[in-house]
Amino acid sequence: MALPIVDELEVGALDLPGRMLRWVVTKDTTDARQCSMCVIEVQPGQTVKPAHSHPQGEEVIYLLSGSGRVWIEGEIGDVKQGCAVLFPQGKIHMLQNTSDEVMKVACFFAPATDLDNYKFFDDIEFPA
Repeated sequence: MALPIVDELEVGALDLPGRMLRWVVTKDTTDARQCSMCVIEVQPGQTVKPAHSHPQGEEVIYLLSGSGRVWIEGEIGDVKQGCAVLFPQGKIHMLQNTSDEVMKVACFFAPATDLDNYKFFDDIEFPA
Protein backbone atom coordinates (compact mmCIF):
# COMPACT_ATOMS: atom_id res chain seq x y z
CA MET A 1 0.00 0.00 0.00
CA ALA A 2 1.21 3.50 -0.82
CA LEU A 3 1.78 6.03 1.95
CA PRO A 4 -1.55 7.59 3.03
CA ILE A 5 -0.75 11.07 1.68
CA VAL A 6 -3.50 12.99 -0.08
CA ASP A 7 -3.21 16.31 -1.94
CA GLU A 8 -6.54 18.06 -1.38
CA LEU A 9 -6.37 19.61 -4.86
CA GLU A 10 -6.35 16.14 -6.40
CA VAL A 11 -9.67 15.26 -4.73
CA GLY A 12 -12.87 16.12 -6.59
CA ALA A 13 -14.81 19.06 -5.17
CA LEU A 14 -18.53 18.95 -4.38
CA ASP A 15 -20.39 22.23 -4.97
CA LEU A 16 -22.80 22.30 -2.03
CA PRO A 17 -25.00 25.12 -0.65
CA GLY A 18 -22.68 27.72 0.87
CA ARG A 19 -19.44 25.80 0.30
CA MET A 20 -17.14 23.74 -1.86
CA LEU A 21 -16.23 20.48 -0.12
CA ARG A 22 -13.39 18.04 -0.74
CA TRP A 23 -13.31 14.73 1.16
CA VAL A 24 -9.55 14.44 1.77
CA VAL A 25 -9.27 11.62 4.31
CA THR A 26 -11.67 8.73 3.78
CA LYS A 27 -11.52 4.96 3.63
CA ASP A 28 -11.14 5.29 -0.15
CA THR A 29 -8.36 7.90 -0.13
CA THR A 30 -6.26 6.63 2.79
CA ASP A 31 -7.89 3.47 4.15
CA ALA A 32 -8.79 5.45 7.31
CA ARG A 33 -11.24 3.47 9.41
CA GLN A 34 -11.85 5.55 12.57
CA CYS A 35 -11.93 9.12 11.25
CA SER A 36 -12.52 11.21 8.16
CA MET A 37 -11.62 14.75 7.15
CA CYS A 38 -12.76 17.24 4.56
CA VAL A 39 -11.76 20.76 3.58
CA ILE A 40 -14.41 23.33 2.81
CA GLU A 41 -14.19 26.77 1.27
CA VAL A 42 -16.93 29.27 2.13
CA GLN A 43 -17.14 32.43 0.05
CA PRO A 44 -17.57 35.84 1.73
CA GLY A 45 -21.10 36.36 3.02
CA GLN A 46 -22.09 32.70 2.55
CA THR A 47 -23.58 30.33 5.14
CA VAL A 48 -23.06 26.56 5.06
CA LYS A 49 -26.58 25.18 4.52
CA PRO A 50 -28.68 23.55 5.57
CA ALA A 51 -28.21 23.44 9.31
CA HIS A 52 -27.20 19.90 10.20
CA SER A 53 -26.04 17.51 12.87
CA HIS A 54 -23.98 14.34 13.04
CA PRO A 55 -26.06 11.77 14.97
CA GLN A 56 -23.31 9.13 15.02
CA GLY A 57 -20.27 11.23 15.92
CA GLU A 58 -18.46 14.46 16.59
CA GLU A 59 -16.98 17.08 14.27
CA VAL A 60 -14.10 19.42 14.99
CA ILE A 61 -13.44 22.30 12.61
CA TYR A 62 -10.24 24.32 12.36
CA LEU A 63 -10.23 27.65 10.49
CA LEU A 64 -7.27 27.88 8.13
CA SER A 65 -8.30 31.32 6.82
CA GLY A 66 -11.08 33.84 7.12
CA SER A 67 -13.44 34.62 9.96
CA GLY A 68 -17.09 34.34 10.74
CA ARG A 69 -19.59 32.89 13.16
CA VAL A 70 -20.74 29.46 14.29
CA TRP A 71 -24.25 28.63 15.45
CA ILE A 72 -24.67 25.62 17.74
CA GLU A 73 -28.17 24.83 19.07
CA GLY A 74 -29.11 28.55 19.26
CA GLU A 75 -25.80 29.90 20.58
CA ILE A 76 -23.55 32.04 18.35
CA GLY A 77 -19.79 32.45 18.63
CA ASP A 78 -17.21 34.38 16.63
CA VAL A 79 -14.40 32.43 14.96
CA LYS A 80 -11.28 33.40 13.05
CA GLN A 81 -8.17 31.86 11.55
CA GLY A 82 -6.57 29.58 14.13
CA CYS A 83 -9.81 28.75 15.99
CA ALA A 84 -10.98 25.20 16.57
CA VAL A 85 -14.62 24.40 17.32
CA LEU A 86 -16.21 21.18 18.55
CA PHE A 87 -19.65 20.34 17.18
CA PRO A 88 -20.83 17.76 19.74
CA GLN A 89 -22.58 14.59 18.60
CA GLY A 90 -26.18 15.28 17.60
CA LYS A 91 -26.00 19.08 18.10
CA ILE A 92 -27.43 21.12 15.21
CA HIS A 93 -24.92 23.61 13.83
CA MET A 94 -24.05 26.06 11.04
CA LEU A 95 -21.04 28.09 9.92
CA GLN A 96 -21.11 31.55 8.32
CA ASN A 97 -18.34 33.57 6.63
CA THR A 98 -18.59 37.22 7.71
CA SER A 99 -15.19 38.25 6.31
CA ASP A 100 -14.26 39.63 2.91
CA GLU A 101 -11.98 36.68 2.13
CA VAL A 102 -12.57 33.02 1.43
CA MET A 103 -12.96 31.03 4.64
CA LYS A 104 -11.05 27.77 4.42
CA VAL A 105 -11.85 25.17 7.05
CA ALA A 106 -10.52 21.69 7.86
CA CYS A 107 -13.32 19.48 9.24
CA PHE A 108 -12.45 16.34 11.22
CA PHE A 109 -14.98 13.59 12.03
CA ALA A 110 -14.89 10.68 14.46
CA PRO A 111 -16.00 8.11 13.77
CA ALA A 112 -15.57 8.41 10.02
CA THR A 113 -18.55 9.90 8.21
CA ASP A 114 -19.82 11.12 4.87
CA LEU A 115 -22.82 13.14 3.70
CA ASP A 116 -25.09 10.10 4.08
CA ASN A 117 -24.62 10.32 7.87
CA TYR A 118 -25.62 14.00 8.16
CA LYS A 119 -29.08 14.91 9.48
CA PHE A 120 -30.36 18.07 7.75
CA PHE A 121 -32.65 20.79 9.10
CA ASP A 122 -33.87 22.91 6.16
CA ASP A 123 -36.16 25.07 8.31
CA ILE A 124 -33.38 26.60 10.46
CA GLU A 125 -31.75 29.86 9.31
CA PHE A 126 -28.66 31.57 10.70
CA PRO A 127 -29.93 34.54 12.78
CA ALA A 128 -29.08 38.03 11.49
